[in-house]
Amino acid sequence: MTIAYDFDAAVIGAGAVGLACGYALSQSGKSVVVLEKERFIGQGISSRNSEVIHAGLYYPTGSLKARLCVRGRRLLYPFLEAHGVGYERCGKIVVATSEAEIARVEAVAKQAELNDVEGLEMLTAAQVHALEPEAHALMGLLSPETGIFDTHGYMLALQGEIEAAGGAVALDAPFEGAEPLPDGGFRIRAGGPEPTELTVRQLVVSGGLGAQDAAAQIEGYPPGEIPKLHYGKGVYFALNGKPPFKRLVYPPPIAGALGVHYKRDMGGRAHFGPDLQFVDEITYDVDPARAAGFYDYVRHFWPGLPDGSLSPRLRRHPPQAAWTG
Repeated sequence: MTIAYDFDAAVIGAGAVGLACGYALSQSGKSVVVLEKERFIGQGISSRNSEVIHAGLYYPTGSLKARLCVRGRRLLYPFLEAHGVGYERCGKIVVATSEAEIARVEAVAKQAELNDVEGLEMLTAAQVHALEPEAHALMGLLSPETGIFDTHGYMLALQGEIEAAGGAVALDAPFEGAEPLPDGGFRIRAGGPEPTELTVRQLVVSGGLGAQDAAAQIEGYPPGEIPKLHYGKGVYFALNGKPPFKRLVYPPPIAGALGVHYKRDMGGRAHFGPDLQFVDEITYDVDPARAAGFYDYVRHFWPGLPDGSLSPRLRRHPPQAAWTG
């Protein structure tokens, strides 16, 4: 029996990655539907990311993460430019604030060179100070390709491209399961106010913190191939006052994370974070008491951080308008 498919591909999750997958599939000529359980795109972890465009400094050479970070960053800037999405190629400096950190920054520089990151420059203490007078550093690594951007503007642009290619982004349509079809496709069930069934040739799971649950709802998916989910929570504190730096400023990375660093958003507000805390459940609360550790950490690279100037940064609310081109 020949199956008449509703779409060539379905993507579960309308966050930054899910929409990018839908965009790539639609650009290859496939008809695409993206299923999102929330009422708007980008409501999950995509609404809580740092909005930093990473140059690709840190990741193991040859790894998928290293290759995709560098290639993706090279593709991202032209995409943002072409779609009128706000961004700034502001650059960043990885700083060593003690003798012990110098070797760690040098290791980052070596890794970045192996990863084919462009434009790197080792800086003396005087050169760091000339670029960022408020920074304390014994030396630093300048990455001019690092930037910041409007992630929700980016997601709206991806949604618009999917729809312009004849695809659909179905909101308030949670994925409720899939069964394989004889010729390799899938019959999928979507819930919400208007439950439906769809047939698709390909199924992409990009459900963020719900990816494991989604995979478990695909009939025949081997349970042993679903990785265990661990929650690593990071929080940011916003600065009440004028941003101290033009560029992003990072200490050397720590085990499992990049450490508490300085960034600013497209609106010009300064933020510090994230820290790393492993938790047993999903919670987005910010404990104000954690600010004490932030003051101590940040003052290693910005001694001038004023007392009482940090406030917990809460969730950024995603936009609730359609993409207009």
